[in-house]
Amino acid sequence: MKRVMVFGTFDILHDGHLDFFRQARAYGDYLIVVVARDRNVETIKGKKPDFSEDERLVAVQEAGVADEVILGGEGDPHEIIRTKRPQVICLGYDQEVFTGNLAAKFPEINIVRLEAYQPEIYKSSKLKAKK
Repeated sequence: MKRVMVFGTFDILHDGHLDFFRQARAYGDYLIVVVARDRNVETIKGKKPDFSEDERLVAVQEAGVADEVILGGEGDPHEIIRTKRPQVICLGYDQEVFTGNLAAKFPEINIVRLEAYQPEIYKSSKLKAKK
């Protein structure tokens, strides 16, 4: 079984995220979605997410697109990769955090950058700005 892993905040789950999950699923048989912890989101983005990590986790679970949905680690961002051992990691078109050394750190894992899905419409920051 080929395991695929994706990471993200997934605050305000939208069609762009759903397309991201669909694209990722095409790379394997078992999709693991890692939802970022609130504290990590605040550290990286400088603000808290609109929805809590538990709410975001449930939203992704309820979307029914992943085989496993888990919260990210609270310490080493790569620990979950070592624990779950995916064969493929799919990154979003604009995902930069903790991605720079993935290929060097995990040479046995295929790292794939996925295509954007109407980023002029489906980007969480743009959807939040419309509120």
